[in-house]
Amino acid sequence: MSESITLELTKDQKEILLKGLRFVRSSIMLDINDQPTDASEEERRANLRQVTELAEHVNRAPVMAH
Repeated sequence: MSESITLELTKDQKEILLKGLRFVRSSIMLDINDQPTDASEEERRANLRQVTELAEHVNRAPVMAH
């Protein structure tokens, strides 16, 4: 079971977080693997799924009035 935390973010903070997650996603996609294996490709897909799910979750989160 995973733990959850609750954050209150301003609109600007939310945008910064989403921008960072886009950077992480790009980094995973552009990572060079000279000898890809089935396991390494599955790990890459799993990492991309996690980042995408987190970005979607953050995107749906309400913004704190500030």
